[in-house]
Amino acid sequence: MRQSHQLPLLGLLLFSLIPRQLCEICEVSKNNYADLNPLINTMINSKYTKGIQAANVLLSLRLGGILNQCQEQQLIQQVKLTVYYKDSTLTSGQLALAILALGACKMPDETSIRYPKLVKKLRNKFKAEIKNMGKHNGNPLTNYYQLSLDVLALCLFRGKFSITKVAKIFEPENKNFYFKGQFSVDTGAMAVLALTCVKNITNGKKKTDMENLNNINNHIKSLIEKILSQKKENGLLGNIYSTGEAMQALFVSSDYYNESKWDCQQTLDTVIMEIHKGAFRIPTAAAQILPALMGKTYLNVNKDSPCVYGPGDFNISTVEPITVTPPLSPSQIQVNYSVVIIKETHSTTVSVANGSVFLDVMEAAQEKNATLFSFTVEERSWGPYITSVQGLTANNNNRTFWELLNNGQPLDQGVGSYIVHEGDNLEVRWSTY
Repeated sequence: MRQSHQLPLLGLLLFSLIPRQLCEICEVSKNNYADLNPLINTMINSKYTKGIQAANVLLSLRLGGILNQCQEQQLIQQVKLTVYYKDSTLTSGQLALAILALGACKMPDETSIRYPKLVKKLRNKFKAEIKNMGKHNGNPLTNYYQLSLDVLALCLFRGKFSITKVAKIFEPENKNFYFKGQFSVDTGAMAVLALTCVKNITNGKKKTDMENLNNINNHIKSLIEKILSQKKENGLLGNIYSTGEAMQALFVSSDYYNESKWDCQQTLDTVIMEIHKGAFRIPTAAAQILPALMGKTYLNVNKDSPCVYGPGDFNISTVEPITVTPPLSPSQIQVNYSVVIIKETHSTTVSVANGSVFLDVMEAAQEKNATLFSFTVEERSWGPYITSVQGLTANNNNRTFWELLNNGQPLDQGVGSYIVHEGDNLEVRWSTY
């Protein structure tokens, strides 16, 4: 969203009179910025903040104005190296995220970033997503979360795309907004941000523009209603990991819902509590929640706006925190593990170190029996992701994936972040969505 930073006096007066409900934002006060330190230190110090994963962190910290110039340069270098030398391996959403991160603001000594070239590459990847939808029953190469990132980046960086096509594919009842029958809050939220940007650049002079605007407005309203329908009693929107982007969506669309439908302060208080419980141990999780806590959204990305530097009000540690295991905890725990493929189940019990994650259990099982428990994994922005088990590979075109469960319940954390406990009944299940 390219907003002028120098308003005429009359414009400034009019701006100050805009009703509050048109921009409903709550944020952590400066007096309580210490509550955000765990998020910032996780992002800066984690071993996972590298390659394309650094884009999430760079975008978040630049929007918050938290980085010093040295830290910013290190992250920028990681993102640029990945974009320029591994662009063919990047998904459309990864490239879109990199563009948003690199162009979040303008550095004093701006080095050459070839935005038009990057945006053209993104446009081609986006077109490939749309083409795949036509060939494979409406399924994109990736998912609608990434398609929303594509549209947002193309919109903010003046890339070419069909507004009519966007208005058509982002119809809220589209199956791609749902995961195993459940509305995906973070996907819906990212779509709201993208559609809001598109709405802002549509002038409405042509008949088709008016039709598109009407459709986009209806889509935003419907998506917001769906997001709010997933609000929990404690104020979370979906789950703890979808709440940050859902807050951003609600910030930019508060004229689409009644303020009584959402208590922003309650959501804020719950998130702060979860921060201190250690919920955001993965850099991407920390990066996605931080902008909303500081009253920012991805629509604040502006490559022509000067960067703001910190840390100022934050206590940024340069040493990764050491996790201390309580002395009374057993050094090894027993965990049950199963692979379920349709009606076929293979189970085992493994011993792993206390404090291990789901991935450690899978590796221990594979060491016991490589035939029954073999798997492959790749690094993604949320950490390790299971791509295949027993040679059976997840496929977006067929809407298949490997689902993680414990005691029969789906997990909302990844294989590299879910900490296992004595007696857990872990399961990877071949599933469709």
